[in-house]
Amino acid sequence: MLDWSVLQNEYDDLQSKLVDSSLEQRARATMQRRSSQLSNVLDTHNQIVILEKNITESQSLCSSDDAEMREIAQQEIAEATIKKDLLEKELEDVLYPADERDDNSVFIEIRAGAGGQEAALFAASLYEMYFRYAEKRGWQASIIEESVTDLGGYKELVMHIDGKRVYKFLKFESGVHRVQRVPKTDTAGRVHTSTVTVAVMPEVDDIEVTINPADLRVDTYRAGGAGGQHVNKTDSAIRLTHIPTGLVVACQQERSQIKNRATAMKMLQSRLFDLEKNKQEAEASANRKQQVGSGERAEKIRTYNYPQNRVTDHRTEETLKKLDMVMMGEMDDLLIPLIDWDRTKRREKSTLG
Repeated sequence: MLDWSVLQNEYDDLQSKLVDSSLEQRARATMQRRSSQLSNVLDTHNQIVILEKNITESQSLCSSDDAEMREIAQQEIAEATIKKDLLEKELEDVLYPADERDDNSVFIEIRAGAGGQEAALFAASLYEMYFRYAEKRGWQASIIEESVTDLGGYKELVMHIDGKRVYKFLKFESGVHRVQRVPKTDTAGRVHTSTVTVAVMPEVDDIEVTINPADLRVDTYRAGGAGGQHVNKTDSAIRLTHIPTGLVVACQQERSQIKNRATAMKMLQSRLFDLEKNKQEAEASANRKQQVGSGERAEKIRTYNYPQNRVTDHRTEETLKKLDMVMMGEMDDLLIPLIDWDRTKRREKSTLG
C-alpha cells in the first residue's frame, strides 16, 4: 500500500530544491524528471479520490423513494466508474513507469534480413506502415538515410518520427519482423518467408549523451540519387563517424548542410545511448539477446501472413485477421496490447512507494 503522504513530502522537498540556482545541470534534470513523475502520480490519485467520494455519495441516493433521483444517481455512478477505471490505468503507467523517455521522438532503423529482394520490399512496406501510423497520430515522419534496391525496396532505411509519446507506442517494434507472402519476383506464385529487422531508439538530449568533437570524423558528400527526395548540386549531406565506437551515421534529408549535421548528431546521440543501454542490460543479464537479433527466420517478434490476411504478435500472442488494415497504419490493436503486456511485467519493479 502506497503512503501518499510520503510521496507528497518528497514532491514538496524536490520543489524546494529545484529553486536553487546553483544546482548542477544533470542533477537538476534528474530532479525535474522525478518531480514530474510524482506530480502526475499525486494529481491522478487526487482525481481518483474525488471520484470515489462522488460514487459513494451517489450510491446513498440509490435507495431514494424518488425514481428520477435513483436514475440520476445510477447514471452518475456509471459515468464516474468509467472515469475512475481509466484514471487507475493511467496511475499504473506513472506508478510503474516503463521508461522516462516514453514522451520522446524516435529514430527507427529498418534493415532487410533473410530473403534478398523480397526482404528489401517488405522493409519498404514496414516503412509505409510506420509512416501512415505517424500520420494518423499527428506525428511528423521523414527519411534520414536510405539505401534503395532496383525494385524499389530498401536494403536499409533510417526514419525520424517527431511527436509526443512516440517512443511509448513504437518502442516494442524493435526486433525481427517475419513476412510470409508471394513475392513479386516469383512467377510460380509460391509463398516465401523473409525477415526485416527493426531498431527503435529514443531521441535524447545533450545532457544525457555528450559527444566530444575530437571524437568525430565529419565527411560531406552530395545528396540525392535513386529514391532520394532531390538531387543536390552541393555537398550538403553529412556523414559522422564516432571514432571510439566506430558508429557511423549519415543524413541527407535537408538541402542545408547545417541542418543535416544537427540531425546526424541527434541520431548519433540516440545510437550511443542505445549502445550504452544495451551494454548495461547485457551485463545485468548474461543471457540477454541483442535487440534485433541476426535476422534469421526463427528469431521473430511478429509474423505477417499475407495469404491469410493475418498478423500475429508473438509476445502478446495477439492475432488479427486484418493485416491489410494494419499495413495501412491501423496499428493500435497491436500496440496497445503490447503496452498492457509491458505494464504487467513492470508492476514488481516500481520505483515509488
